[in-house]
Amino acid sequence: MTTLTADLKKTTKKATKKVPVRGMMDNVMEQFNSAADQINLHPNIRKILSITNNEILVNFPVKMDNGEVEIFTGYRVQHNNALGPYKGGLRYHPTVDLDAARALAMWMTWKTSLAGLPYGGGKGGIKLDPSKYSEGELERITRRFTFALADNIGPEHDIPAPDVNTNSQTMAWIADTYMSTRPPAERNANQHIVTGKPDGSGGLEGRDRATGYGVYLTIKFWAEKNDVNLEGKKFIVQGFGNVGYWAALFLERDGAKLVAVQDAYGCIQNQKGIAVEELSKYTKINEGSIADFPDAKPVNKDKFFGLDCDIVIPAALGNQITKENASKIKGKLIAEGANGPTNVEGEKILLDKGITIIPDILCNSGGVVGSYFEWLQNRNGEIWQLDEVMAKLDKKMKESFNKVYDYSKNENIDMRTAAFCIAIERIEKAYIQRGIFP
Repeated sequence: MTTLTADLKKTTKKATKKVPVRGMMDNVMEQFNSAADQINLHPNIRKILSITNNEILVNFPVKMDNGEVEIFTGYRVQHNNALGPYKGGLRYHPTVDLDAARALAMWMTWKTSLAGLPYGGGKGGIKLDPSKYSEGELERITRRFTFALADNIGPEHDIPAPDVNTNSQTMAWIADTYMSTRPPAERNANQHIVTGKPDGSGGLEGRDRATGYGVYLTIKFWAEKNDVNLEGKKFIVQGFGNVGYWAALFLERDGAKLVAVQDAYGCIQNQKGIAVEELSKYTKINEGSIADFPDAKPVNKDKFFGLDCDIVIPAALGNQITKENASKIKGKLIAEGANGPTNVEGEKILLDKGITIIPDILCNSGGVVGSYFEWLQNRNGEIWQLDEVMAKLDKKMKESFNKVYDYSKNENIDMRTAAFCIAIERIEKAYIQRGIFP
């Protein structure tokens, strides 16, 4: 089994855990409308931002290793591009559909706007279980999907990135396919068609840790604002993939203690602390699973969010914190490493308990900020070093955090509503200044 196929099979086992996606659009719309009411958003602009610009559905054939042809369905939802090209990930998962893509695309619009990036929001993917296909089949599926999307994506129009069950290799295939379909004189100028590429194919050094590092930074900034010392603070992480691992590692380096982890295989805890690097090494030889890690004991998965801790980091999939489990949470801070991990009902319970939520469009925005750096690097023909990338990311994340935190305090509102207000006001300003054609 090749490395890529093995990695995809591992991540698919995590991702195929049954997670409710119904209601994601309801969640994002309620969040949007709450912020729109807060800032008295112009009704015409509210109408525009309440819908997506484009919803692309493509059905395409791919020949399998056995010679048979399968038909796949791919999606790309482009929510808004008032501030720049659409930006957002592509996921390979059986639950991919238009409703989920719409919600995720809208969140990307707010995320890129809040970060001050020259981007809009988009999202999409292919409805499939990648663990059922060989690496050669996945390559052909990816290349045929790219070809089917044709001119619906482009380095100045819509720039995909990795998401659930896609990775740097997937992005390399997309980039190569897209560039191969351009006229010869334009091929090298289109390397920034995707971000999240391998280092040797135009990728950004440090992009692998950008999202998790951003999660850590927002926790650190919150702690500084509230005179909280992270030394000895207990935190739990749901999802020990790329985001969860890096966030945990940087927190551990600041003296915080990882005491519980949950993934699709189960839950483990050790109130004395779980060594992040040791757990990571264990998962690499245990097919990605945290189960049976020798330095922790198993816990019923339904008790995970009720475990004793100071900080909770949901870094898996959406709709994980709900009215059924929000009341059990003991931590005083929720740092949303995943997109949409807290639904509206769950959030109301948390806020009533006085728990602070660092919202996803701020907390996990380090990934899209890193993608922006990669896009700039490719566009300008530059190569940035790791220390330079991390310093730029630190500065950008601090600017965003301070804006949201100060807005929240000044207006006496929660941080999610504050983040949405800032993001929507920036887009509203663009529409007011430019007008609406014709």
